Amino acid sequence: MWPHRFQGAHPNPSLSGVVLEAPTLSWVPNAIRADAAGPTQSLIRSVACWAPGRRGEVWGSVCPPQEDPDPLSPQFGTIRVRCLFTPCHTSGHMCYFMWEDDSPDAPALFSGDTLFVGGCGQFFEGTAEQMHTNLTQILGTLPKDTKVFCGHECTVRNLKFALKVEPENEVVKEKLAWAKQRDDEDLPTVPSTLQEEFLYNPFLRVTEEAVQRFTGRTEPVEVLRALRSHRDTFKKPKERPNPQAMLAFDWGLFGPFLEKK
Repeated sequence: MWPHRFQGAHPNPSLSGVVLEAPTLSWVPNAIRADAAGPTQSLIRSVACWAPGRRGEVWGSVCPPQEDPDPLSPQFGTIRVRCLFTPCHTSGHMCYFMWEDDSPDAPALFSGDTLFVGGCGQFFEGTAEQMHTNLTQILGTLPKDTKVFCGHECTVRNLKFALKVEPENEVVKEKLAWAKQRDDEDLPTVPSTLQEEFLYNPFLRVTEEAVQRFTGRTEPVEVLRALRSHRDTFKKPKERPNPQAMLAFDWGLFGPFLEKK
């Protein structure tokens, strides 16, 4: 959605596309950190909708905190939602699995800061054991054709690390080349699918011999822990600014945070 297509749809140009495309918007995913939840405040004020979150996990006054969501399964029209508690990146992190019964369309997973294309989130408030459970027992057991919509698009960097872990993995090489081309053309690399992730995402491949050889570990949780440690110190390549970030600056989404500084 480009801003010039929605002028006049809403007084705040950063929300015009959302309001025009979804005039009956019912809910929006929420977040705890200011860099992620800040724009949500404007959306909540402008559009009457529900922003889910665990008690004590909502940043600022975005919305009233919800009680423990399990087994919360809201439904919006024909779209069904399963709220998945995936603590690790933050202590109350949630993912959302959505599908329509009797629909030919693949289900969707909004994986936030748990699962990225080719990577996973940092363990800010959790442990390797928790992330392993999240990736293998919660998200990893969803249908393999599930489309993965992650919270951050750092695909190229993730795949460069994946190639360092598995330099002989041809799927990683092909996916990285594809992601670089998409990036050069200012096109998204999201979504992926769970089936694809198991082929090139090292954090989902902790039982593979090549991944274990890279980490020097064999026990899956310890492999995951070592991978995360290596990824945290992986040198960030010098790349041009993310196109989504540039759009956010153009739309003024970072204004409130820059003014505070």
